[in-house]
Amino acid sequence: MTVTGSLAVMKTIDDLDVAGRRVLLRADLNVPLSGTSITDDSRIRASLPTLRALLARGARVVLCAHLGRPGGTPDPRYSLAPVAIRLSQLLERRVRLAADTVGPGARNTVAALRPGELALLENLRFNAGETSADDAERGRFAGQLADLADLYVSDGFGVLHRKHASVYDVALRLPHAAGYLVAAEAAALRRLTGPIERPYLIVLGGAKVADKLGVAGALLARADCALIGGVMAMPFLAAQGQATGSAAPAAGLVATARGYLDQAECTGTSIVLPADLVAAPRPAADAPHRVVPAGGIPHGWAGLDIGPATARMFAERIAGARTVFWNGPMGMFELAPYAEGTVAIARAIADSRAFTVVGGGDTTAAVRTLGFAPAAFSHLSTGGGASLEYLAGRTLPGLAVLQDAVPTGAGTADAAAPR
Repeated sequence: MTVTGSLAVMKTIDDLDVAGRRVLLRADLNVPLSGTSITDDSRIRASLPTLRALLARGARVVLCAHLGRPGGTPDPRYSLAPVAIRLSQLLERRVRLAADTVGPGARNTVAALRPGELALLENLRFNAGETSADDAERGRFAGQLADLADLYVSDGFGVLHRKHASVYDVALRLPHAAGYLVAAEAAALRRLTGPIERPYLIVLGGAKVADKLGVAGALLARADCALIGGVMAMPFLAAQGQATGSAAPAAGLVATARGYLDQAECTGTSIVLPADLVAAPRPAADAPHRVVPAGGIPHGWAGLDIGPATARMFAERIAGARTVFWNGPMGMFELAPYAEGTVAIARAIADSRAFTVVGGGDTTAAVRTLGFAPAAFSHLSTGGGASLEYLAGRTLPGLAVLQDAVPTGAGTADAAAPR
């Protein structure tokens, strides 16, 4: 099966003859850990369809991924050992973990693989070449990875916006294709960049404000309505002159938000901000908290969730939409007193008749943690930053390189910054 995009045709693993061949599979296994315990294995589960298909067809699978930000040197705190254990449990088969990434341990482990077997390389970011901004250094590491395989499959959508060795440069050196996850992600997001069934509504939240504001303009220009909650709402409230408590945003973010509010008036996009918030003096479940007007956060307190009036208002807007994209929870959903806003948004989106895409690791984690079935949404995207940049019209280096021709400018989007 091939996937046709707006730029070129992208092959999938169905187009590859993998029997008996070494397949380097790049996945996104950057799971959250508490010590050595995985607290959310959804990214591992998302890689299973491609893994199972390759193994069933007799491939010798060499799986590679990163975990955290070890800084280019081995660090046992970021070992993929917990991932190997969980993957073995899910696949019900042994998953060998190589002692290193491209050294003797990796070469010996790969050499011992038989058709239908799987090995996991140690954390790619234990090698500085993985994330290097220097093309030569990154290329040398990519060459070492390519020497371990005959074919390359990209299935880590969450890293496709990075021009990293295992994401971009290896695909230049080996016959390549997309895994099922990347193909599904691209197909779902393409529905949000082509002709859209309107009204098109976006919900933006979460705490990574600086990252998201950079691409918000393109999203706002295309949407009919934007609901903004979480810490993401604070620069917009501040731009309207409202108090934001202890979560005072930087002046630059406020200026950007003010520009988007002005832009929305010109494009006709309706930006809806919280009318009330749940505020507390500290982010703790046992802290005193109360519902306050959006501009009435007490001094030294912070807004930790949207309030009930805002939740109802947002839900009413969602009910009238035909296409919905949601990125970012409405508050600190991990703590019960501040989860109701995110619950209300998830329920409204799940109950809607719209085509719904939920994007971002924090958002999908919230959906699962709060008890919503993935099937309640049209698509759960595994890549927050990648999804946002794709929808903003930016080139994703790891996606462009999988296509027949790499467009000019591939890799210009925050090329070497780790996630």
